[in-house]
Amino acid sequence: MTSRPIVLGIVGDSAAGKTTLTKGIAQVLGEENVTIICTDDYHRYDRHQRAEMGISALHPDCNYLDIIQQHLGLLRSGQPILKPIYNHSSGLFDPPEYIKPGKFVIVEGLLGYSTRGMRDSYDVRAYLAPPEALRKNWKVKRDTRKRGYTEEQVLEQLRNRESDSEAYIRPQRQWADLIVSFYPGNGGAVQDDLLLNVRLVLRPTIPHPDLSSILNSQSNSHDTAIRLELDRDMGKPVDVLEIDGHATAEQVREVERMLCNEVPYLNQFCNIEGEQNIGKVVGTTGETLQSYPLALTQLLITYHMLKAANVQL
Repeated sequence: MTSRPIVLGIVGDSAAGKTTLTKGIAQVLGEENVTIICTDDYHRYDRHQRAEMGISALHPDCNYLDIIQQHLGLLRSGQPILKPIYNHSSGLFDPPEYIKPGKFVIVEGLLGYSTRGMRDSYDVRAYLAPPEALRKNWKVKRDTRKRGYTEEQVLEQLRNRESDSEAYIRPQRQWADLIVSFYPGNGGAVQDDLLLNVRLVLRPTIPHPDLSSILNSQSNSHDTAIRLELDRDMGKPVDVLEIDGHATAEQVREVERMLCNEVPYLNQFCNIEGEQNIGKVVGTTGETLQSYPLALTQLLITYHMLKAANVQL
């Protein structure tokens, strides 16, 4: 393995699915090998102060970007940090925590690609871009169930934050190696999280696995639940991998094999049908089910982290 930690960035707007994606990746890599950092902890002001000042948590001036950048540099070089902790339940700050980086560091949050120094600290950069209607639904459910808000408060917060989302969060998409967009398939309702498809924009900023055999299999099949297409993103050519929520286990295994053939460590996870550590989705009645699009997304990003480390664990 490389002599320093491998650093993954996962950036996206509030309730875009960053934590769900992060948890599955950490489980594949082994939670004992992974240090997870949330850049929300670096808010400059607590909830009451933000309300008094009329500033949102999405605004760069509301966050210690210089300290995030400094801490990313320390973690990348294998050094410990004293990390602040923002308590989302109380809206206040808890005592800081002494953090030593593991073999892998996952940094997730709102403003992780805001400065050149921060961007240069990552080995792999992902950006989450679900449709706004879906993100709105996720945020309402999360903040009312876990953070003590009413639905009306969440909707008002979304309206108040929209200008900052447009100005500071969405522009970070341009710096990502992978852009991850979960979306309802076949015109489905955004409330049905179990039937979501995923669209993965694979930018040529890092070497992606050879998925060309998917194109060959598409020409011989009428069922294209997994598709690889050529497209343009911000004017530049990219590959786009789409995986439907109704993809079968057999179709999923084909993509698994492509990833696992290049990184043998992943073989232990290359039976998603029987592997319950990745792709977990909590249904409306509280049961935990599995989403193939989510599982393959987690597996693909893990593949990139392992390739960056040049490691065969």
